[in-house]
Amino acid sequence: MSFGVEGLDAMLSGGLLEKSICAIVGTYGTGKTSFALQFAYEGLCRGEKVIYISLEEREELLQATMAQKGWDMEAFDDRFYLLRLDPTDFNLAVSSIKSELPALIESTGASRVIIDPISLFEGLFEDEADRRQEMFRLIEVMRDEDCTLVLTSETSPANQYGSRYGLVEYLADTVVLLRYVRSRGLTEVYLVLEVVKMRRSPHSREIKPFEILQNEIMVYSEASLF
Repeated sequence: MSFGVEGLDAMLSGGLLEKSICAIVGTYGTGKTSFALQFAYEGLCRGEKVIYISLEEREELLQATMAQKGWDMEAFDDRFYLLRLDPTDFNLAVSSIKSELPALIESTGASRVIIDPISLFEGLFEDEADRRQEMFRLIEVMRDEDCTLVLTSETSPANQYGSRYGLVEYLADTVVLLRYVRSRGLTEVYLVLEVVKMRRSPHSREIKPFEILQNEIMVYSEASLF
């Protein structure tokens, strides 16, 4: 399942495995949503059906972002399902993701599903044991669906290498970490990524720089960091 980002696909030995679960983990401004949208757009361009669930950005803002990239989303109206859930409405958000999402996947035949960011869903549970249990249940339900799932997650304030609640990286098959690196002279800031893990497939373990341009993401898989 190609991401549509040439350098990242190369690091993933061609892309994500079908019916696998990928977590894109990063702090603010590292491009988590950009990568998620690119994954969705690549699927649409390949004739697939895509469900994009936003727990943060409003639909019109995401649509404006896609339009700015020059993507003609009207051409995909019958195959792209963009939904926004209000994470402050606990019962609605939990019920929609746990109960209604599987039925939506089956009725639409979507092969790519994105939840952006899953960390807001995790944050609905104040008790750590409940959070762990509900996340495990969600992942188990999604493994029975005929789709590839991409989750975005904020990093932990105390650990730039881990997700906010330290769960998704253990539950996911593939983890892509996005972060900032400052040059030795502290004169520049680079965006870098690494494929932390990828079950059942060889992958690059190198840290590579990337840029988010107006209409594409460039991962420099052949470049050295410094």
